[in-house]
Amino acid sequence: MDKIVFATNNEHKLREIRAILHDETEVLSLSDIGCHTDIPETADTLEGNALIKAHYVYDNYGYDCFADDTGLEVEALDGKPGVRTARYAGDNQDSQANMRKLLREMKGKDNRNARFRTAIALILDGEEHLFSGEVRGTITTEPMGDKGFGYDPVFIPEDTGKTFAQLGEDVKNHISHRARAVAKLTEFLNK
Repeated sequence: MDKIVFATNNEHKLREIRAILHDETEVLSLSDIGCHTDIPETADTLEGNALIKAHYVYDNYGYDCFADDTGLEVEALDGKPGVRTARYAGDNQDSQANMRKLLREMKGKDNRNARFRTAIALILDGEEHLFSGEVRGTITTEPMGDKGFGYDPVFIPEDTGKTFAQLGEDVKNHISHRARAVAKLTEFLNK
């Protein structure tokens, strides 16, 4: 397989995936194939949202495609923000607003345990395949570091002592939830 579409226009995610996959496969974005639709994520699971996006591209553009959905699941918040991770502070808010809301809701909580989980749906020759990856860690009391995106400044992966935003892209691309899910995807594609 020479080309595959990653159903995203998020430059951070695209760069991360391209770095993980190296030069083995050309990864196209939604804009690369002329798709400028904001594909609705209406499922109540990460897997469901990933499947919606992958099917949309496959069904409407004819490309083999994979899509992801990622959720930050915080124990003290009963798994929230979960499937609403990107829109936690509201549909028109940004990652800074999401982090501020999370830190406000975590104020005074002793249990800081959380996990990032990524679900990847692949539609290859019309068949569905699902892959997942997770990384456990804790939520900080304040943002630390200036690398990465999203919740990276407030999430410390296990056994690192630093937030994703302090570790930088190279380290994150080896240990992240997305890296673990993409490793399973890559292994499957290389069979």
